Amino acid sequence: MKTLSPDFQAHLDSGATTICWCWKVVRGDGVVLGFTDHDSDVAFDGVTYEAASGFQASEVATSAGLNVDDLDVDGALQSNRLNERDLGAGLFDNAGVEIFAVNWQDSAQRVMLRKGNLGEITRGRSAFSAEIRGLAHHLNQPFGRIYQFGCDADLGDGRCGVDLEIAAHKGFGTVATVDDNARFFVTGIASFADQWFQRGKLTWTGGANAGRSMEVKSQSALQTDQVIELWQPMTETVASGDTFEIRAGCDKQFSTCRDKFANAVRFRGFPFMPGNDFVVSYPNRGEAGNDGGSRS
Repeated sequence: MKTLSPDFQAHLDSGATTICWCWKVVRGDGVVLGFTDHDSDVAFDGVTYEAASGFQASEVATSAGLNVDDLDVDGALQSNRLNERDLGAGLFDNAGVEIFAVNWQDSAQRVMLRKGNLGEITRGRSAFSAEIRGLAHHLNQPFGRIYQFGCDADLGDGRCGVDLEIAAHKGFGTVATVDDNARFFVTGIASFADQWFQRGKLTWTGGANAGRSMEVKSQSALQTDQVIELWQPMTETVASGDTFEIRAGCDKQFSTCRDKFANAVRFRGFPFMPGNDFVVSYPNRGEAGNDGGSRS
């Protein structure tokens, strides 16, 4: 149950209200942004909530128990602080969100209606749609280890132990020619085997995307050049001469851990667990003899 100040309650009871919605977004890098559906900026608690930012929320509904309460936010990418480039770069991934109902004539009269995180975001050049997940969504996340074939460690973390800083696992290259922002030809990594960097990470060190990273979908030789394809296009234009750093990838299989990284002793999966054939198998009689009996 929400507790309202006496002044705010009196305003709501008056029958003629001046209520607007305000959204506070806290990105993973610590940047705090405010947006409102009012036609003028609203400010409180040191945050200015920008007007005409293109935000529009679906109905806010709260359920009892531990069900995850979600709502959607739609809007146009018309704010200088909310744009397709930053959304595509992942700056808003899992950002914290607080939603307020505010009396825009007196911002001290307000109530927080929802607190959660940004979930799935779909975007275009001029609009976006974002899912806002309630705090209960953390209870849906798996914790602890899972009994599975594949490794549950991240390549290079403390549980894995592979050193991604050594020359065998890291390369530096330069873009030669570009097909598009997700596929381009490069020089500088020809000494590495095909698909050595598949599932790895490419970090730009020069060009319009400097400082940003993206996962590698494939890397292979094509005639005299190496071609790299990313899982998603970069938000800024990739151009000839752009430089990058690229690290090896892992498909989390035991054979890869053993043969590619010589790290089998620290493999964090269960490669010898019984498969489906064993799970669904059942006892069977011995082969029947000619007399209809069974052989020992």
